[in-house]
Amino acid sequence: MRTEATQRVELVFSLFDANGNGVIDSDDFDLMTSHVLKAADASDDGAKDAMRAAFNRYWTTLADELDANGDGVITLEEFRPFVLDPARFGPTVADFAKALAALGDPDKDGLIERPLFVSLMTAIGFEDANIHALFDAFGPDAEDRIPVATWEAGIKDFYAPDMAGIPGDHLVGAPTA
Repeated sequence: MRTEATQRVELVFSLFDANGNGVIDSDDFDLMTSHVLKAADASDDGAKDAMRAAFNRYWTTLADELDANGDGVITLEEFRPFVLDPARFGPTVADFAKALAALGDPDKDGLIERPLFVSLMTAIGFEDANIHALFDAFGPDAEDRIPVATWEAGIKDFYAPDMAGIPGDHLVGAPTA
């Protein structure tokens, strides 16, 4: 696994541990779902339901695949070696990427405006400067928008263990210009 992917794993674990208790459990996903849906107040019920289902699938997949001792929580040690395995998590990540990107496009014009992108990414727990660096790396148009497909692909790339030098790397550590 590339160094960049390892750094992304550590960040994703810290974000999924939404309540900060050092492990990931179903309560973390309930909390993150609540935060994200609150930020997506302009989205329709279908988009919100898809996001709920994607978060639920994500938790279920993690619990089924990684909870080695069956205690209902995922430790960093359980999480680290497997979460970026495309064979195990590819379809789950694809559903999550599609649902999250759709929340960013409540008017369904195929474009995501920076303010909503920032709100959704903040709700997940990313740092403001890193969010803006990521958005800029996606190459927004003159009206400060990015295509839904660009964000969806960027989310999938973020979870790919063999990817480096991707826009999502702006989310890890200090933002780069």
